[in-house]
Amino acid sequence: MSAPTTPLPGALAGLAPLLDHYGYLAVALLVLLDNCGIAVPGQTILVLASVYAGAGHLDFAAVLLIAAAAATIGNSLGYLIGRTGGRAFVHRWGRYVLLTPARMERADGFFERHGGKVVTVARFVDVLRQTNGIIAGTTGMPWRRFLPFNVLGAVLWTGVWGTFGYLAGANIGAVYRTAIRYQLWFAIGLGVLVAAFLLRQVLRYRRRRREGAGADTDASSAAPGGGSGSGGTAADAGTEPHAGAEPDAGPEPDAGPEPHAGPEPHAGPEPDAGPGTGGGTDPGGAG
Repeated sequence: MSAPTTPLPGALAGLAPLLDHYGYLAVALLVLLDNCGIAVPGQTILVLASVYAGAGHLDFAAVLLIAAAAATIGNSLGYLIGRTGGRAFVHRWGRYVLLTPARMERADGFFERHGGKVVTVARFVDVLRQTNGIIAGTTGMPWRRFLPFNVLGAVLWTGVWGTFGYLAGANIGAVYRTAIRYQLWFAIGLGVLVAAFLLRQVLRYRRRRREGAGADTDASSAAPGGGSGSGGTAADAGTEPHAGAEPDAGPEPDAGPEPHAGPEPHAGPEPDAGPGTGGGTDPGGAG
């Protein structure tokens, strides 16, 4: 296979002999390795093969199909690596790269919520393209959820870069130089987006921690004996010893029957004063 007559710029020219000699096999191998954790120019070989297809040296549909299949398989291999050995690697060596258990738990939660979006768009970002499958496997993302997003991301990635190379065709030199000129601004814009996203996550995490601390404080103050005021008073009243029932004095002792005074003594007949003591006439005074 001969290279296009148009001079190839930069890294494309360095890969041209490999593509000339191995054709579709070179596309499949480099794209697969680039998607399973090995930093090789898989994206560059995809663009170059599409340029070849635009010049009539390769079949464009075959390039897209092979690249998409290789990207899917490579990312799946990365997932299996993370699933089988990623967690053990993190436990053994994570502390040396500041990957603490707490950060690993946050990564697990993040992938549980946003793993599908990350796997879909990760191929458009260097480093993430090589590692997103390994990260998904390490965080325990279910295979049935990972696979459709993996295929979708592979199709989008090969479609975008393949179409770019195919349409550039003979103008690849000018397009490449323009891309290099603006890649700094692109990198700055991407960095700002990533920083804004991370800042948003940090602020949400801190807000959740404050809300959790407030809830704990309220719960502790509402607990019995945990606060002052009515709660403490009620607790104190509840501990007052029970006075018990007043002891029964028992039945009042009976004084017995009242003693009988007996019959009142009779005074007898009043003694007669005799004559002279009454209102009669004095016999001696009659004389």
